[in-house]
Amino acid sequence: MKDGKLIVFSAPSGSGKTTIVRYLLQQKELDLDFSVSCTSREPRGDEKHGENYYFISLKEFKQHIKNGDFLEWEEVYRDNFYGTLKSEVERIWKAGKHVIFDIDVVGGLRIKKKYPEHTLAVFVKPPSVDELKIRLKKRRTESDERINMRIAKASVELATAPQFDFIIENNTLEVALKEAKDLVSRFLSDELQMEEE
Repeated sequence: MKDGKLIVFSAPSGSGKTTIVRYLLQQKELDLDFSVSCTSREPRGDEKHGENYYFISLKEFKQHIKNGDFLEWEEVYRDNFYGTLKSEVERIWKAGKHVIFDIDVVGGLRIKKKYPEHTLAVFVKPPSVDELKIRLKKRRTESDERINMRIAKASVELATAPQFDFIIENNTLEVALKEAKDLVSRFLSDELQMEEE
């Protein structure tokens, strides 16, 4: 745990955080590895077990909670749990890398609270809620009902943005990617001035 750092990217669904995290993982000089979260939901589209998520049953998830295996976890929607296994973070640190998370806002803030000195928490803000809705519809992975649930949740999530260390506005992807890489580089080389709580 001595040298390992935690980099959290959180945002409402459709803001572009996954695209940003994938880009950062390709930047070899950053020495990042992706923390694969657990979820009790079914895979969507071409999602793969162990790559996008560890897809486990609701019963298994609740057993992990009981055992205290999670760094953080949350019931995002009814019977729809997401969480980060402590063993996943330890695996990455043992490999000598820093951990990067693509995680919902509640989970992101929990990690920041647990490891304030080791964590960079970045909120990715979409241009607008209307733009968010357009992006979610373009994905064609969910029903209109699910999209509306995500939009309702997004308004609540957007209100948490000031609790993060930094906010990246994803109006133009290229600019957001450059900003994210710069932030992470500066954080990893201890050049970034973090706000004192």
